[in-house]
Amino acid sequence: MEKPKIIAVVGPTGSGKTSLALKLAMSFQGEIISADSVQVYRGLDIGTAKPSLEERRLIPHHLIDILDPDQDYSAALFRTQADEIIRGLHKRQTPVFVAGGTGLYLKALTRGLFHGPASNSKLRTILNKQAETEGSEYLHCQLKNIDPQAASRIHPRDALRIIRAIEVYAQCNQPISSLQGDHGFQEKPYEVLKIGLTLEKNELYRRIEARTEEMIKKGWVEEVRSLLHKGYHPRLKSLQSIGYKQIASYLSGEVNLPEAVDLIKRDTRHYAKRQITWFKADAEINWFTASPESLPMTKKRVEEFLE
Repeated sequence: MEKPKIIAVVGPTGSGKTSLALKLAMSFQGEIISADSVQVYRGLDIGTAKPSLEERRLIPHHLIDILDPDQDYSAALFRTQADEIIRGLHKRQTPVFVAGGTGLYLKALTRGLFHGPASNSKLRTILNKQAETEGSEYLHCQLKNIDPQAASRIHPRDALRIIRAIEVYAQCNQPISSLQGDHGFQEKPYEVLKIGLTLEKNELYRRIEARTEEMIKKGWVEEVRSLLHKGYHPRLKSLQSIGYKQIASYLSGEVNLPEAVDLIKRDTRHYAKRQITWFKADAEINWFTASPESLPMTKKRVEEFLE
């Protein structure tokens, strides 16, 4: 049976993935699946740079606004839902574009997912409290002792993945890196073309800072205030995402607004750097400069792939 084809558009935050995916989908009469771990949440609009309603009317977008902010989501759930959409579009011979910066979601979709032991709620509660009181760097040091390989791949501030790695070791008495190595991530359910957007560092940082300022002008603070007034706790996973966390801190009086904005810019730059490191390690990505001049070459590459 012929494998479905998908075109993945990846790159750091602020590089123009959403715009490029939209242009390509319009050129090839395709549809877009969002591979963004925060765009799934209703009400988190400005800070996630969701495609506008007008853009979503032009081209159907999937896996956006499917959950309330207090609901859980995961790479495994993304993979299941995205696979169902991909196979439906394949039957209709509709080109599939996957756009987003959550590298783990793309890896889960195109290479499979390592299924470790189920979450241990008691242990996770303890580790979450340690992360809050001691900092994620403290847990990262623990991880170095039990699984140096995993620690080298996980950023010291990525509390979620650090906690999961420690949790797996505690339950299996084996490093998660060893178990992932046995899995191999060799599943290949689709034919995949990966398009990556690259940008000179200073220009990327300039865009990040300008976009942050624009989001504040568009009402990002009011968006977060509205979510909190609806009863959503600032410690929810969705509201711990970049920007929402810092604005919630401002609204609680922990920092002033200029400090919150500076923290958003700093943390977004750090996140972009981690995204670049993740995607640069993927030899399958075809890199293009994030500029209008690259669009004809990108379209040609997609056209060749779909033929």
